[in-house]
Amino acid sequence: MSIDDVDTWYRANNIIPELTDLFRDYCLSLLGLVQSTYLGDSHGDFNETKIGMTQEEKQSHFRWCWDRTLNNFKKESIIFEFKKDDYDYFEAFFFEVFYNQPDEEVREEIESFFKQLFNRKRMVSKSDLEMFTDVYKTLERSLTI
Repeated sequence: MSIDDVDTWYRANNIIPELTDLFRDYCLSLLGLVQSTYLGDSHGDFNETKIGMTQEEKQSHFRWCWDRTLNNFKKESIIFEFKKDDYDYFEAFFFEVFYNQPDEEVREEIESFFKQLFNRKRMVSKSDLEMFTDVYKTLERSLTI
């Protein structure tokens, strides 16, 4: 899509560039916490020892990271109040691309994915904009100003 088309899309969907930066920071903060504190299986290594985290333990870890990220933003007077459906949206994403992802390359590309998703200066397709808008709107409706 052309830059003019993207600008029109942003205006039509009331997308505010400064909020785009905030939402990128939220997603990257959550991801960083998930990656740095996850002590679960290493996707493949647990086959030898038959030790791995249960689904409930993974959900508990994600919930802890989620709450911790919310509290960290709250300390900066940025308050998000997510509905259950919005939380479920992020949880499903993280389970698909991190917790239950056997391909280490996919897991390593999550940060790049978020950076590209929120990069306003790159050329994008309509499907990229739709995906971005879904994430943006989910975070926007949860932001308390």
